[in-house]
Amino acid sequence: MLFDWSHYVPAVKRALGRLGKTHPRMLAAYQGLAGAASEGDALDAKTRELIAVAVGVSLRCDGCIGTHTEAARRAGATEAELAQALATAIQVNAGAAYVYSLRAFEAFEATAPGV
Repeated sequence: MLFDWSHYVPAVKRALGRLGKTHPRMLAAYQGLAGAASEGDALDAKTRELIAVAVGVSLRCDGCIGTHTEAARRAGATEAELAQALATAIQVNAGAAYVYSLRAFEAFEATAPGV
């Protein structure tokens, strides 16, 4: 196993709670974002959670991956649905790396002697 998620996710939740006790307005604002994001019926909870997992992977946020994977499972996500969401994250991240590689070429050209 790469990570002990069964211990990590509860530890993250405890740490978030501890920070929330120290800075309750920040926690309330963060919870407000979650509430606002879940308003409406254009996307169901399972789809929102699968998107959140894919974004968590893209941002390399273990806390996001753990908590949103748990929530996706609770919302009824299957392993196949998770795999497709992750495949999409991989594809988009590869595309972003490709596009940002163009910036590196541009920077290299811009720093050529005499330019």
